[in-house]
Amino acid sequence: MKLTLAEPRYLKESVSVISDLVTEGRFKITQDAIELVAMDPANVAMVIFKLLSSSFTEYNVPQQVDLAINMANLKQILRRAKPNDMLTLSVADNRLKVELKGTSIRTFSLPLIEVDEKEQRIPELKFPVSIQTSSMILNEAVEDADIVGDSVTFLVEGKKFSIISEGDLSHANIEIREDEDTKITLTGAEKVKAKYSLEYLKKMVGGSKLSDNVTIQFNKDYPLKIDYRAVDRVMLSFILAPRVEND
Repeated sequence: MKLTLAEPRYLKESVSVISDLVTEGRFKITQDAIELVAMDPANVAMVIFKLLSSSFTEYNVPQQVDLAINMANLKQILRRAKPNDMLTLSVADNRLKVELKGTSIRTFSLPLIEVDEKEQRIPELKFPVSIQTSSMILNEAVEDADIVGDSVTFLVEGKKFSIISEGDLSHANIEIREDEDTKITLTGAEKVKAKYSLEYLKKMVGGSKLSDNVTIQFNKDYPLKIDYRAVDRVMLSFILAPRVEND
């Protein structure tokens, strides 16, 4: 196996975000992509990552390879990658070798680890609501809501998407209306409302480093799904369990 990336940021930024949620990850390297599906230790959030072979200048994978790696250690190494470095991944002696080639050639190696957990299955989810908007709009809304509380309510009514946060005394309400940057699709209901943890959302919106656009899907008392995609390059998605309200 030998993989070379001319744009290391797709792997670097993805691993940086994933490592905030997942301590250990099992990468499945197929002939089409590097893939990872993992749950956070609290079983509240799932990460789905796919870096397509078309992102690479060299992609030599004769047969599928599974690599389990400590995500924090991998993040530390990838942080050393400069934007113009060529990044090469290979495996030898039960270690992942990471070579960064720029003005100098720097080589790091990481031990592969044993991961006991069974392979994660991506749940089949159906949503009545889909919002496609600018990543920056979602980032700003999450930052605004974070000033006030530790959870956030998503509400769609017609062509209006509201992000609401309430604290002991404070209240924040961010309204996003459909325009050239935002498309809101709502089927089979007049409105849909759901509540989620801001602690997790703050980590997930780091996916904005990969894509200028984001897709948000949710339903009442149902998981939230957030997708970041760069065409023919990378996909980073998150599924977040709801905070169920007792009203």
